[in-house]
Amino acid sequence: MTITNDEVLISVENVSKSFTGAAGDELRVLDDIDLQLRAGEIVALLGRSGSGKSTLLRTIAGLIGPTSGTVRYRGTELNGANPGTAMVFQSFALMPWLTVQDNVELGLAAQGVPPTQRRERALKAIDVIGLDGFESAYPKELSGGMRQRVGFARALVLEPDVLLMDEPFSALDVLTAENLRNELLTLWGGANFPTKAICIVTHNIEEAVLFADRVIVLGANPGHIRAEVPIDLARPRDRRAAGFETLVDTLYDLLTGREPGVTVPEPTEATPTARPLPTASVGGLAGLVEIVYAKGGRADLPDIAAELSFEADDLLPLVDAAAMLDLLIVAGGDLAITPIGKEFTTADIQRSKQIFAQQARHRAPLVRTICTALASSADGNLRAGFFLDLLRRGFSHDDAQQQLDTAIDWGRYAELYDYDTDSDQITADPAAGLHPALTA
Repeated sequence: MTITNDEVLISVENVSKSFTGAAGDELRVLDDIDLQLRAGEIVALLGRSGSGKSTLLRTIAGLIGPTSGTVRYRGTELNGANPGTAMVFQSFALMPWLTVQDNVELGLAAQGVPPTQRRERALKAIDVIGLDGFESAYPKELSGGMRQRVGFARALVLEPDVLLMDEPFSALDVLTAENLRNELLTLWGGANFPTKAICIVTHNIEEAVLFADRVIVLGANPGHIRAEVPIDLARPRDRRAAGFETLVDTLYDLLTGREPGVTVPEPTEATPTARPLPTASVGGLAGLVEIVYAKGGRADLPDIAAELSFEADDLLPLVDAAAMLDLLIVAGGDLAITPIGKEFTTADIQRSKQIFAQQARHRAPLVRTICTALASSADGNLRAGFFLDLLRRGFSHDDAQQQLDTAIDWGRYAELYDYDTDSDQITADPAAGLHPALTA
């Protein structure tokens, strides 16, 4: 099953996808995606938050139509749900009022499969996925791992050509996720696996190397294919093998490094939409800087992730935030503390806050914009909704709110400004000297 051939099951051709923002402008999520899924292979879609991984997967499934471009299943253009796919979701998505067997039969019933045949196929799928004995149980009686097994059985009973998985292990604890990954790979290697290809969305770099024959690395803003990395390792794969570690390092380099040919404005010059604030708390980014300092000022990002049992998506926003504020220098998967970063992490709390305030005011674009606007206001006060409206011209509603929440968190810690939830007012801190009327 792991030997690929030339049988193209799904073809994504020049696909772009845009949504309409709150201000009526276009928010492009995917840009000019070309991708083929062939029989006999597992393909991983790897990318950071905001790279459009899940949107691409749903486009392949036919749950979302592309704004431009075409998705084909066995050469036929999709015009609705893809008949050759079934999906496993992160959130299990089970019907709580149905038993395990009824949940597994759900898709077959929608296809009009007769009851006797439905029951036979469902019981077989339940047995294959290791849930025999729980046919009459309800989801509330099952652990998270068992509920996800039901999700797999419900997808596999349809015998799809392509099994689509959207971060299927991320809601599980580490040991349960590892066990389920291994069992699925064992099933994939068997002769009776009922599907010809798998496409998995993940933000876990090691998971991508464990699973995939090819890793498609997506860049963000908008989502696009940045690189395709073949995984030429025999299964079962050993995480400790040199080849495995080399591929993990390569993927870290791709996710953290600057993209060739793409000009990214410096934080001191960028607009809030050109350089969004990473979703990172002050405590989180400060903790990362402290770890690098404790390691002698240099550290390997994959090693830190492994030591802390974090995934890439957990650490990369902290890395981005520390780099934006010039507390760390990032080169691929290598982190090095800067002189200002060393002073920040070794100073007493008041001096540390002063350093953070200085760096955020000049190097965090949205914080800088808020400070400038408050300085220009009549009394050093502005409604948070003013900034939210501006942000919605370049971000979705949820992302705009996240950007503002992060900026408020950073600014309050730095004592640059305060925020009153009841009045929705952002107010310049008199000690920060942003507004003459407040410092007179």
